[in-house]
Amino acid sequence: MKSPDLDRIRSERPLSLPGFLKIYNDDLPTGFPAATIELLREFKKTHRSFFRLDAKWSLDQHRKRVMDWLPARYRRDVSE
Repeated sequence: MKSPDLDRIRSERPLSLPGFLKIYNDDLPTGFPAATIELLREFKKTHRSFFRLDAKWSLDQHRKRVMDWLPARYRRDVSE
């Protein structure tokens, strides 16, 4: 019998905003900007289609999208 894929279970688990923030920043590769509650709220407001059925976050659905969005967001702040 195959054992459960714990990494997949962790990635798909629904998370609250603070829970997602903690895991996102804990596992962040060197050189990536860290997220904040305010930035994640802005991301959610800007990308409402990523949150169709509920307000929950998950690593598999949102982590890469946030990682792609945050650097551009930081560059925009610097240029303003």
